[in-house]
Amino acid sequence: MSTQANSQLSDATGTPAPSRYTRTAMALHWIIAVLIICNVALGLSADSIPDDWVRLVIDTHKSIGITVLGLALLRILWRFSHRPPPLPAEFPSWERVAAHIAHFLLYLLMIGLPLSGWLHDSAWKDAATHPMRLFNLMPWPRIGYVMSLEPTLKESLHNGFGALHTWLGYALYALLAMHVGGALKHQWIDRKSVLKRMIP
Repeated sequence: MSTQANSQLSDATGTPAPSRYTRTAMALHWIIAVLIICNVALGLSADSIPDDWVRLVIDTHKSIGITVLGLALLRILWRFSHRPPPLPAEFPSWERVAAHIAHFLLYLLMIGLPLSGWLHDSAWKDAATHPMRLFNLMPWPRIGYVMSLEPTLKESLHNGFGALHTWLGYALYALLAMHVGGALKHQWIDRKSVLKRMIP
C-alpha cells in the first residue's frame, strides 16, 4: 500500500481511520436529508395548493425547518467528536478540496436556511396574534428582539429575510444536485463508492 494510502487509514497516533460513518452520523444524515426533501416539496407547493391547506403546509414547513436546524447543530457537534472516514486515496486533491468545500457549504445552508426562515417569520406583522406551534404539539418562540422592532423596519426585515430564505433555498438545490451527482459519479463512473460509507 502506498504512503498516501497509509496516511488515509491512520492518524498521527497510529489509530486506524474509520471506514464508515458512525450509526448516529448515518441516522442524522438520512433523517435530515428526508426532512429537507419534504420541506422543498412543501415550499414549492405552497402557491399551488387550495387555500384551506396553505396554513397547514406553511406551519409544517416551519416546524420541519426548526427540526432540521436542531439536527444539523447536533450533527456538527457529533462530527467534531467523531472523525469521519477519509475519501479514497485515489481521489485527486482538487476533488478532495471540492468535497470539503461542498460539505462546509451544506452545513452552512442547513443552519442558514432555517435561521433566515425563523427571522422572516418573527418579523411577520401578524406574528404576535398567530403563535407558532411545533408540529401543532408545543409552542415555539419567535425571536423576541425582531418582534419588538418598529413596524416599518419589521416589514422591511420580513421582506429581506424572505428574499434571503428564497435565495438560500436555490443555493441548497444546486448544492444537493452536486452532492448527489458527485456520489453517483464515484459509484458508477469512478467505481470508488463513497455511498457505502453512509449506508448502514
